[in-house]
Amino acid sequence: MAKVSKQYKEKIPTATFSDLSRPIVFVVDMINGFTKEGALSDASILEINDDIIRLLKNEPANVFVCDSHNLDAREFESYPIHCIENTEESDVIHELKEYVQDTIYKNSTNAFVAEGFQSQMEEYLLAYDDYVIVGCCSDICIMQFALAFQTFLNEHNLNKKRIIVPINMIETFHIEGVHDQQKMNETACGFMISNGIQVVEMR
Repeated sequence: MAKVSKQYKEKIPTATFSDLSRPIVFVVDMINGFTKEGALSDASILEINDDIIRLLKNEPANVFVCDSHNLDAREFESYPIHCIENTEESDVIHELKEYVQDTIYKNSTNAFVAEGFQSQMEEYLLAYDDYVIVGCCSDICIMQFALAFQTFLNEHNLNKKRIIVPINMIETFHIEGVHDQQKMNETACGFMISNGIQVVEMR
């Protein structure tokens, strides 16, 4: 569960897998470089694993999105070097590997603009109605992907499609005095909700 206040959590509606219509799950950056090793890792993110596994055991279509950079990535002007391609940091954590159906690699914080996502966009739109986004980090990669995808659906009046973000299956990192986990989670969820994304607790 994303770290949020008790009062904030009480405002979030609940949902179940049976509420979904033709779902596909995007598992974002549940990789070693954000959970177990490297400059941007935070082990607390692993606390959402059990809920993600519970969701994936329903056997929806899924895509794992993995950060994968070369050493001269432009992103390193803003973030420490992390998740270099073909290293352990860019690999899906072993707890989730057995559930991987498809994989997309990204060279930025936003999976929506990744070549692998764009090349399959038509298929995603034809085959699925609910796009469930889980993983990390809630205020960066999750929020950017969800907002960009939602904006695309709005632009094309795809009214039957939904972006769904389960609050109990997302998390961000904490750095004392620099990046407050609870504040960032609540801010990110607020932005997503205000833009029509369905933030729910999925049971």
